[in-house]
Amino acid sequence: MKKGFFLTAVCVSLFLTACGDDAKVIQGDVKTVTSENKDEKASAGDVSKDKASGKGFVFVTDGIEIAMDIDAADTLDKLGEPNSYFEAPSCAFDGVDKMYTYKSFELDTYPQGDRDHISSIVFKDDVITTKEGIAIGDPASKVIDTYGSDYEEEKGMHVYKKDGMKLCFIIKDDTVAAVEYRSTVLDEQ
Repeated sequence: MKKGFFLTAVCVSLFLTACGDDAKVIQGDVKTVTSENKDEKASAGDVSKDKASGKGFVFVTDGIEIAMDIDAADTLDKLGEPNSYFEAPSCAFDGVDKMYTYKSFELDTYPQGDRDHISSIVFKDDVITTKEGIAIGDPASKVIDTYGSDYEEEKGMHVYKKDGMKLCFIIKDDTVAAVEYRSTVLDEQ
């Protein structure tokens, strides 16, 4: 079985089962900072100006920078037609969570108001890398050399946090088995 198929199957499974008893209820609004509201203090769950401008961990594919929690419309438009699409009622928000699968990665969104926001990027194969050059199949030592040893162990992952975003690496047998960029919007509640 190919790695991409396995990771996609795992992600779909997690996506479908996320509404169990441990589901978190998100309250509050995600807001993109505009010139009219830039002086307002952002609260938990709000998209800050820094996030909207791509600070934190940013995934880059074909020259398109993708940060967590940004409005997904422009990014999805730039990425073009996905290979597959899946949606399900959101357990944490009013609306529908969506999963777009492209050649080497999956992009997930969450609804907030009348917009969708990017919640995660999941690598499907070893063809793509993080902006800093880490791919599935790289040695764990390369991750630490690249990002440092200031990570948290979280459910079997090495998790690096920066500007309200997470970059997660599942390490098996001293090798990167999976890579995922994640929003922390669920963690803040």
